[in-house]
Amino acid sequence: MAFVRSLQLHAFRNYRDAVMTELGAGFVVLTGHNGAGKTNVLEAVSLLTPGRGLRGAKMVDIKNREAPQHVAWSVAAVVESPVGEVRIGTGMRESTNGTDRRVVRVNGVDLKAQADVSEYISCVWLTPQMDGLFGDAASERRRFFDRLVYAFDPAHAGRVTRYESVLSQRARLLREQYQDKKMAADPMWLTSLEATMAETGVAIAAARLQTLDSLAAHVGGILEGTGFPVAQMALTGGIEESLLSAPALDVEDRMRERLAASRAFDGENGSACVGPHRTDLQVKYADKGMPAAQCSTGEQKALLTGLVLAHAVRTRDVRDAAPVLLLDEIAAHFDARRRAALFDILGALKAQVFITGTDAHVFADVMGHARHMHVGADTLREAA
Repeated sequence: MAFVRSLQLHAFRNYRDAVMTELGAGFVVLTGHNGAGKTNVLEAVSLLTPGRGLRGAKMVDIKNREAPQHVAWSVAAVVESPVGEVRIGTGMRESTNGTDRRVVRVNGVDLKAQADVSEYISCVWLTPQMDGLFGDAASERRRFFDRLVYAFDPAHAGRVTRYESVLSQRARLLREQYQDKKMAADPMWLTSLEATMAETGVAIAAARLQTLDSLAAHVGGILEGTGFPVAQMALTGGIEESLLSAPALDVEDRMRERLAASRAFDGENGSACVGPHRTDLQVKYADKGMPAAQCSTGEQKALLTGLVLAHAVRTRDVRDAAPVLLLDEIAAHFDARRRAALFDILGALKAQVFITGTDAHVFADVMGHARHMHVGADTLREAA
C-alpha cells in the first residue's frame, strides 16, 4: 500500500506554508468554505505523480501570488511506498535559459525522468470539472484513462512520456520541411523516430487494453448492489483496435509503414495520422445501452465515480495496493443511498482517500475513523 505520511506546502497556491503530519491509510477529510483551498491540497498530492496534476496547470500559475519573486513553490512529502518509506519533493526551478521547469526529487536526488516517480505512488482523482468528461474532447478521456493505467502498470507513464517526446520531435522536423520550407529532414533520423513511435505506441496500446480487459471483466461484480451504474468501455480510433485482430509485431510494422508514407500529410497538419495519441475512450451506460455523453448529468457523474471505484478495487486486487484517491466535492450531489455505498467501497479499500466538502455532516458515516482537517484562508488545522 502507498500513502502520504506527511505533506508540506511552500508558496503553493493560497498557502505560504502549510503542513499535514501523521497521515495514514484511510480517510483524510478536508472541510471548509468554497475557495478556502481544499482543492489546492489535492492538487499538491497529485503533483507527487507524473504529469501536471489534477488541474493541468502551468508551473508558473501554481506559485503563491504574494510570495517574493525569488521564492519558488514546492511540495514535499514522506510517502509509504511499495519499496518502503521515501521522501518525494517537487517544485519549480529556473533553468539556465531563463524558463521555469518542474523538478521531481526522491530521497534528495533529482529524477532524470519525471515518470519514474510512478514507481513509488499513484493517484487517481475526480473533480467537479471532470463531470463533463464523456462529452469533452477525446484527449481528456485519453489522459483520464492513461492515469488509470499508471496505477496498474507504473512503467506506462514512462512509455507515454517517451512517445509524446518522439511524436513532438517528428512533428517539428516535418513542419520545418513542409510548412516552413526549410532544409529537408534527415530520412534516416525520421525512420529512427518512427520506429520508436511504433514500438512505444504499440506498448502503450497493449497496456491500455490489458487495463481495460481487467476492468471490464470485474466492474459489474464490484458495483453490483451499490447503486452505481456499470460502464461498458471500448478504446477506439487508435492502434488498440488493430491489436485486437493482429500480432503486436505486425501492428508495429504497419504503423511504421503508415508513418513513413504520411510524412508530407503530417508535415502540413502538424501531427501524426496514426498512433495511440488518436485513441478515444468510449463509454456506455451498460444497463441502458446508452452512450455516456447522452446520459443525464447525474448519471454521468455516477458512471464516472463507479468506474474510478471499480478501478481502485481492481488495482488493489491485482497489485495488492490501491492508488491514493483524490475526491473533490464527490459526495455533495449523491443521495443518501449512493453516498453510503461510496463510503462503504472506499472504507473496504483500506486505501488513502483525500475527500473534500463544505459541510462536515456529509461525512458523518466516516468521521469516526477519519483524519478531519479544517481548511480556512491559508491554513490547515485539525478540526474541532
